[in-house]
Amino acid sequence: MISMIALIASGSLVASITIRNLDEPVKAKLRLRAARHGRSMEEEARHILRAALSEKPRGSDDLFAAIRRHIAPLGVVDLEIPRRAPLREPPRFDE
Repeated sequence: MISMIALIASGSLVASITIRNLDEPVKAKLRLRAARHGRSMEEEARHILRAALSEKPRGSDDLFAAIRRHIAPLGVVDLEIPRRAPLREPPRFDE
């Protein structure tokens, strides 16, 4: 459960967040990560949230653009397109 309380501090809006029911392994990883970066757990959590939320959202490409983005690094592939056979006669229903 996350609760947020808005506080007014020196004219700017500051939010406080409480995270309950955080799994112990997650808390331990956060503690180790904070220690590696020389930060408190609270500051490390702020840093993680800032980094995650400052990423530009990816545009909603259509399927073609998404496939092209993944295939483009492989280079151009020329595929031979087979000739089409002549169309068959449509069925006749008047008989």
